[in-house]
Amino acid sequence: MSDQVLHLDDSNFKEQTSEGVTLVDFWAPWCGPCRMQSPIIDQVAENVGSKAKVAKVNVDDSPSVASSYGIQSIPTLLVLKNGNIVQQYVGVQSQEKLMEAINQASI
Repeated sequence: MSDQVLHLDDSNFKEQTSEGVTLVDFWAPWCGPCRMQSPIIDQVAENVGSKAKVAKVNVDDSPSVASSYGIQSIPTLLVLKNGNIVQQYVGVQSQEKLMEAINQASI
């Protein structure tokens, strides 16, 4: 896993996502599609630079955050700008689609 990816949980989520653009991957270790999404998240983190933060939230370890965003299926990916959802995806997404969403949110 890339060291560029932040690991967020119930205690630090709000603080880490309140400013700027953040891509958040809600996942779980037992989820097959989540394991397919993981290397794509790593690639996005390597390519995004200072334009945005890239983070993961393990829904088993952080049920409060997942519940507060109504996460019912994983992987769910949110693009947040200053703590507000600007884009939401359910299921495995391509690096290109995620980079495009980050670029749009950064405008």
